[in-house]
Amino acid sequence: MTPAPQRIHTPVCVIGAGPAGLLLARLLELSGIDCVVLERRGRDHVERRVRAGLLEQGTVEALRRAGAAERLDREGLVHEGFELRLEGDVHRLPFTKLTGRSVWMYGQQEVVKDLIAARTASGGALHFDVDDVSVDRLAGDGATVTCTLDGRPTEITCDFVAGCDGFHGVSRTAVPAASLTTSTHTYPYAWLGILAAAPPMTPELVYATGERGFALQSMRSTTVSRLYLQVPPGETADTRTDEEIWAELDLRLAGGSGALPTGPVLERTLVPLRSFLCEPMQHGRLFLLGDAAHIVPPSAAKGLNLAVADAELLAGALAVWYGTGRRDALDAYSATAVRRAWLGQEFSRWMTDLLHTGPGDTPFDRGLRRARFDHLTGSTAAATDFAEQYVGQSRR
Repeated sequence: MTPAPQRIHTPVCVIGAGPAGLLLARLLELSGIDCVVLERRGRDHVERRVRAGLLEQGTVEALRRAGAAERLDREGLVHEGFELRLEGDVHRLPFTKLTGRSVWMYGQQEVVKDLIAARTASGGALHFDVDDVSVDRLAGDGATVTCTLDGRPTEITCDFVAGCDGFHGVSRTAVPAASLTTSTHTYPYAWLGILAAAPPMTPELVYATGERGFALQSMRSTTVSRLYLQVPPGETADTRTDEEIWAELDLRLAGGSGALPTGPVLERTLVPLRSFLCEPMQHGRLFLLGDAAHIVPPSAAKGLNLAVADAELLAGALAVWYGTGRRDALDAYSATAVRRAWLGQEFSRWMTDLLHTGPGDTPFDRGLRRARFDHLTGSTAAATDFAEQYVGQSRR
């Protein structure tokens, strides 16, 4: 027997329990605004998805304001600079000295766990394993979202819908194609990433590039490293053996010296490099946030930080609307978020071009890469401009 349909009303329906959706829900809650969060995946899956691990200071400050940074402040690794290596030349870029701002190494899945814990502790509505989500009405004096919730057909009426369900989610598909402008770019390489039970070679990130391609040393803790190799787009996560991966990482990061610590590979991922941005990021009563609206290559670690900025921006605009009835902040959401997203796209593209060797690179291309490296490492003004973008200061 089919369960009877249920109807729910809430001021805001949040689709997606990633960082953007969960932070938005938390900030709304702290402003006294009720919402319902719907997530099609199970809680265990959401909490285990390994994603970005570099948090800008603005992101950390937002999580602190949300009361979800206690574990981050205890376990996160604070970084004040990184190493940039080109064909054996090593330069440290001290971004905190240049900008007064730091970054934190703390995995996205840990941010999600902390925000879920805060949401469940407060008793806010958060539903996992939600099926058949559809945004059915956006015009007029309200919006309607339908879904299957705990096996029951459910209709949720609300004032606004926040689409935080990622690039493949349903939210953006609710916007008529004629109302959206999309911009895309696909890069001719991918990243092979590994999570390894091995201490990092240095306490800070190392970005290395040369004729063999790009490699990155990152970390999740003092005993667990996250490392990436630039690979051709046709490779899979299983193309290379563990031994081949470690050997290539050592060649690119340590010049084949054997100085790179190794250990058991805990996880492999293949990350295609691409850019995507849709505009506007608002249609009627629907607002798009995070990966639902923009994708950036991981080179500059802007994806999570842009998503958090979207959540902060929309939470503030909704607080103004519910507090005063003024729509100006809501109406400005898309223009502000799109401008920030393009700044993130531009820096991500610049850093990607700096670090990677293309399949058709010529001596001219390599000469330009060397010139960019020399300018960045030889000019305080250039290093400061880079640092402001790296720590996210230029978008604020």
